Amino acid sequence: MSAYFAFARSSFHSQLAYRNEVWANIFGKLVQVFARVAIWQAAYAGVGAIVVEGVSLQQMVTYALLGGAVMGATRPERIIGEIGRSLKTGDVAIWLLKPLSYPLYLFANECGSFLYRLATQVIPTVAFTALFYGMLPPASPFHAVMFIAFWALSFALLFLISALFGLVAFWLMTSFSLDWILGALLQLFSGVLVPFWFFPEPLATIARHLPFAWIVYYPNAIYLGRLSTPEIWLHLGLGLGWAALFLAGVLWLWRCASSRITVQGG
Repeated sequence: MSAYFAFARSSFHSQLAYRNEVWANIFGKLVQVFARVAIWQAAYAGVGAIVVEGVSLQQMVTYALLGGAVMGATRPERIIGEIGRSLKTGDVAIWLLKPLSYPLYLFANECGSFLYRLATQVIPTVAFTALFYGMLPPASPFHAVMFIAFWALSFALLFLISALFGLVAFWLMTSFSLDWILGALLQLFSGVLVPFWFFPEPLATIARHLPFAWIVYYPNAIYLGRLSTPEIWLHLGLGLGWAALFLAGVLWLWRCASSRITVQGG
């Protein structure tokens, strides 16, 4: 485990070398959050109401801020791109000679990047925009704790889904467009742009049962108190089930990819 911790620490420190990028990323995140909030302010002003479908404007502002925080700390295109670069350069074959797991290396690497983005981008962005717009507190201490638990589950799920997409590149021989496909699915079905309570039926019901819902929608809905305690525990169990399924898929694809590298490499 010390080796994977070293990978995570190295990933964190390597990104500190690009300090000018920190300010550029913070500015970019601020623009994204301001745009999301402005859209919802305009939407509520357009209908001439401060509460729509039982959701207040302040709740939607909080949802927009949290959505940027949850998605902003993890970058699936970076995970897919890392696998694509390793495949293109042939570096991935070296992992067959090491007593280490390539998927665990990717996870450790992403953990380091996650902590870096959390400290340098997410927290400053949310703090600034919360002071500017105002941000609702969690519905209760229990909801606050469960929000953190679901955020951790969101990180794990997003990593596993990204790794699964990335490993498909072993058969396509390129990761080109894989991150676009995943990005489009996340934009539509994670709830980052529009929460599911504004979706038409039956699309809302379908979206609530897809694994992408656990990445943004459920953490935010729990923070705002939109789910009861039994529903929270139920969806936590379902989310863990999705994570276990994707973990099995990643491990199986890596075994298949390893065999493919061995066969093609002689």
